[in-house]
Amino acid sequence: MNVSEQEQDIVIVGGGICGLATALALRRKGIKSMVLERSETLRAAGVGIIMQPNGWRALDRLGVAAKLRQTCTEIPSRVFISVAEGKCRESELPLGKGELRCLKRMELMKALTEELPVESVYLGCRAVSIVLDPLTSNPLLQLHDGTLIKAKIVIGCDGVNSIISKFVGVNSPKLFSRCATRGFTYYEGAHSFGDKFRFYSTNDVTLGQLPVTDKLVYWFLTRVLTSQDLSDAKKDPTYITKASLEAIKGFPEEIVELVKNTEPKALYLTELRYRAPWDLVRAKFRKGTVVVAGDAMHAMCPFISQGGGASLEDAVVLARCLSEKLKQATEGGGNRLVEEALDEYVRERRMRVFWLSLQTYFMGLAQDNTSKVKKALGIAGLILVFGDQRSHTDYDCGRL
Repeated sequence: MNVSEQEQDIVIVGGGICGLATALALRRKGIKSMVLERSETLRAAGVGIIMQPNGWRALDRLGVAAKLRQTCTEIPSRVFISVAEGKCRESELPLGKGELRCLKRMELMKALTEELPVESVYLGCRAVSIVLDPLTSNPLLQLHDGTLIKAKIVIGCDGVNSIISKFVGVNSPKLFSRCATRGFTYYEGAHSFGDKFRFYSTNDVTLGQLPVTDKLVYWFLTRVLTSQDLSDAKKDPTYITKASLEAIKGFPEEIVELVKNTEPKALYLTELRYRAPWDLVRAKFRKGTVVVAGDAMHAMCPFISQGGGASLEDAVVLARCLSEKLKQATEGGGNRLVEEALDEYVRERRMRVFWLSLQTYFMGLAQDNTSKVKKALGIAGLILVFGDQRSHTDYDCGRL
């Protein structure tokens, strides 16, 4: 982008899952948008993404679900495996209603991008600041190269460290006491894990393993966060593998081999950051015609695997609310109607993401062995507030 100033109707900051899904949802409603992604390529960090029934409903509305189902195996059951002193004890876990699959994150990004005009996604474009024009109250977005974009609507889908969420007044994310390692392991012949979603757990470590295809397995591991995990070591595959193997001592040999055989380029270690559930209750989420979605709105830890699904829901709801009001805006009252549409979106999403975040928070506390009080609070919260711990997958974001 080599112009110093330009005007746009709708600018989406962030070309991750939420940004691309929002652009596609708007396109399905006949609304054009511009997506700005700071990376030079589409981001695929996180390797795999567990898609539950609510997420598949949103993908169906976006028109990409059928294509994505061809890339991954349906998972019919979940198993919890307690590991103690080298011995394993299995028990079945409820699956919930509807389909469960694990997608390659890049397959999802590709499916969303293929449905968008090439000229609508701009790579290597980093937003550095945003203000409201004192004359028009419209957003003015400054890019790293000096380009100034005069927009009518800005949607912040720029992740955990969002500059847009700071602008609208959302509190900064908090650091959780655990970290997550994620990886893909490829098998030249078919793997022997079958089609189950398995959770292995000790007092300090949880490892999930599930198939993507008959030759590809996704796994994730959560453990206590250390100071080294916050250093440059978190980018070193050798360190990540060593720390993971140390954490799963006593696990079944096939799981140890799964971790050992993960390709370095398919291995990621991240600290876990989240927006506190109580902050989501009172946060504004909108300022003028600027609004947030996805992790910029409700970053949550991965303990109930709803970050991606909730972001897809955001996209569908936001596009629906905007399209209804933008039709009226052609007859006058532009900014006021846009603000009403964004407020409607916020009202519809607020309690949904609050309950998801609260359940995730309690689930994380229940795994936290650094404090007996926190662990007890997490377990009690799950029992008292979330009797049916799979009900979050029943949600339907509605029509597009």
